[in-house]
Amino acid sequence: MIPSEILDYYGAGKEEERLRASLGRLEQIRTWEIIERHLPPPPSRVLDVGGGTGVYALPLARRGYHVHLIDPVLLHVERARELSRLSDVPLVSAEIGDARKLDVPDATFDVVLLFGPLYHLPDRRDRINALAEARRVLVPGGLLLSAHISRFASACDGIREGALQNATFAAIVDRDLTDGIHQNPTKRLEWFTTAYLDRPEEIRPEIEEAGLLFDNLIAVEGPGWMNQDLDTWLDDDVARERLLFVLRRLETEPSLIGVSAHLLSVAHR
Repeated sequence: MIPSEILDYYGAGKEEERLRASLGRLEQIRTWEIIERHLPPPPSRVLDVGGGTGVYALPLARRGYHVHLIDPVLLHVERARELSRLSDVPLVSAEIGDARKLDVPDATFDVVLLFGPLYHLPDRRDRINALAEARRVLVPGGLLLSAHISRFASACDGIREGALQNATFAAIVDRDLTDGIHQNPTKRLEWFTTAYLDRPEEIRPEIEEAGLLFDNLIAVEGPGWMNQDLDTWLDDDVARERLLFVLRRLETEPSLIGVSAHLLSVAHR
């Protein structure tokens, strides 16, 4: 079962708009860069697990990919279906599902995207089960892109936004840094919901234990998310490219990779 607080958090319907501005906007821009760098050409078959409202799935369908979306949140799936019906190129399907037990035949997909499930599975065995399911449904040589939240994300965010001055948030950060288990006892949506925050060096062993071949780990936002006026920066074509150029240069730098809020791992079956 997925904890009720996670379903409630995403049931508030904020995820789609989160990716349109500031930190989420940079996350999405960089995630697209990484996707485009690694995906095989269309019409490859893509399974977007934890795909939300179709933020990545629908544009991929428009580019000629055969995309199936799975998400545990009913609101997300209903919204993805609505947007799919309105699209010139709809999704093949959008269904409720759990990353740990996919209702999908073996060796069906060329690509699996896990852009949310892993960091909402605090138990290590659940994360490995989700990775093993991704491996099962991939064709031999198929690509897995999986997203992870850095162990240090809440600490950095608390410093950036000033929330670390709050005793309750400071206690949340203390546990995050201790064991990676992020739990928010308040109703404040900006403090996120139950999650697991990875140390960068933990990710490869879990992927390999699930039977996948680990390729590399990429910092998505890098240190770029620490700027507090990102939209102004991203609106300027020249300034945006300067920022993205530096983030590409830093994306695999071992001494900085944990500063990024999100990390993307690249692996193959």
